[in-house]
Amino acid sequence: MPHHQAQKKSLRQDAKRHERNRAAKSRIRTLEKKLRSVIKKGDAAEATGQLRDLQKALDQAKSHNLIKAETVSRKKSQLAKHVNALSDSKAA
Repeated sequence: MPHHQAQKKSLRQDAKRHERNRAAKSRIRTLEKKLRSVIKKGDAAEATGQLRDLQKALDQAKSHNLIKAETVSRKKSQLAKHVNALSDSKAA
């Protein structure tokens, strides 16, 4: 256990940051699962909206250094490719 006041404060701050980071990452995983299920269903309009929400959450996580930039870029690209294929198949 910390003995100094600054160490105690640092411990409190770390706990608070840990919870905030866990919540943000969990939200991203949930949004990704929802998007993948919508893609499986084949609903192009809803998938586009879900993709927009997920991309926003990924960009926010990247700006707070929760997720590496390359990982965000890869996820956005792969999921956009699936959504675009879905909307192309509906249009054809």
